Amino acid sequence: MTKQFKGLAEDADLRRADSLAREIFSDIANKWALLIIEALGERTLRFSEVRQGVEGISHKMLTQNLRLLERNGMVERTVYPTVPPRVEYTLTEAGQALRATVDAMCDWTQRYLGHIEASRDRFEAGRLTPDA
Repeated sequence: MTKQFKGLAEDADLRRADSLAREIFSDIANKWALLIIEALGERTLRFSEVRQGVEGISHKMLTQNLRLLERNGMVERTVYPTVPPRVEYTLTEAGQALRATVDAMCDWTQRYLGHIEASRDRFEAGRLTPDA
């Protein structure tokens, strides 16, 4: 269930550098956070499983991003009292809603991959020609 925002209108304005919305956007709109959200999907995963699902992420970066996602209510962290402690991560309702956007971005990337690749090739070829 979504909650009504009770803050100032300025805090909801992404265009303002000092807004809460900009801070949240910055936290969740980075490649690692988006890839973590995609990796979690509708599953509950342990730390090592999330790391396996996000190739190339370091232990430190995964920890930082999971904490940011948890702080912002996108991920729920559950600790089980075992030795050693078992920790699992799952997307919250808000995280699942954001995942729909992440999925759309992934689909867009796949759809326009050839177009972007061709554009990059043209750009690089144009940079190799001497300026007139």
